[in-house]
Amino acid sequence: MAGKVGNPSLRPSSRPPRIDGMAQRTVLVVLFDGVQSLDVTGPLEVFAGAEKHTPGSYRLRTASLDGAPVRTSSGLSLVPDTALTGAPRAHTLLVPGGEGTRRSDPRLVEWVRGHGPCAARLVSVCTGAVLLAEAGLLDGRRATTHWAYCAQLARDHPAVRVEADPIFVRDGQVATSAGVTAGIDLALALVEEDLGRDTALTVARHLVVFLRRPGNQAQFSAQLTAQTAHREPLREVQQWITEHPAGDLTVEALAVRAALSPRHFARAFQAETGMSPGRYVDRVRLEHARRLLEDTADGIAQIARASGYGTPEAMRRAFLRTLGASPAEYRRRFRPAHATT
Repeated sequence: MAGKVGNPSLRPSSRPPRIDGMAQRTVLVVLFDGVQSLDVTGPLEVFAGAEKHTPGSYRLRTASLDGAPVRTSSGLSLVPDTALTGAPRAHTLLVPGGEGTRRSDPRLVEWVRGHGPCAARLVSVCTGAVLLAEAGLLDGRRATTHWAYCAQLARDHPAVRVEADPIFVRDGQVATSAGVTAGIDLALALVEEDLGRDTALTVARHLVVFLRRPGNQAQFSAQLTAQTAHREPLREVQQWITEHPAGDLTVEALAVRAALSPRHFARAFQAETGMSPGRYVDRVRLEHARRLLEDTADGIAQIARASGYGTPEAMRRAFLRTLGASPAEYRRRFRPAHATT
């Protein structure tokens, strides 16, 4: 299956054009065999949507090492606009991830090493962070990648401060995102930075996604972060916690549901899910409160009770500890502006 990304009629230029007094930002996406297609097309759709909303805001280009088509990890063929040697200087240089990063072409790493620092923004999606690290561009910086490769990135590149939880991390001119669809969240954040919230919201509505998730939101929901327990009583307890965040979720109460002693229950839950009952409950309650803040007009006190926090202050402490923002600030930043209040 073949697909065309970019516009071959565009030609490289030494300086970005200006339209109505606004500098047009060139977004250059690096292509290579084994790239993850959504790492490429997700952010490109965001920037293309912003360009339609605000003509002249972005110039989108794709490039491979020799200008030849590449085959993605899913078998889709992408035809680049040009070779990297003929690519225009990028305002935003985006390096996607995919299976191709497991056997990085030294020429590609060398090109990224030489051109990455020249971009106003250097961005990676998923395991594109591996290419940036191999080029030495993440040394001394905070960064993230797909959850399955965070440990490997930290092990292979100890100079990189790897953060496994966030969906994207900004450190100076460098921005790295977690797996696959997190690139859309990061691209929306960059569009909001460049063109404002209204443009980013318009693009998000068109793509049928939230304006953007906060960068420090965990890559997984509580249910996905934890493993599913093997034994049925523990699986039922997991489901009960999810459906009743405001219930009595103490270890003692949950142990009764599982027909185990509290000590045996806590040990079994940790062994089978990979986290303690208390940590799992904390994540479920935070996720429940976050969704209510995003999707409803309920008051903070009402949401705190519905999510099992009891008091607004308890919920506020949990949000600050995990998300770095109070519930009110979270709602202000991440709830659609058109929502009824």
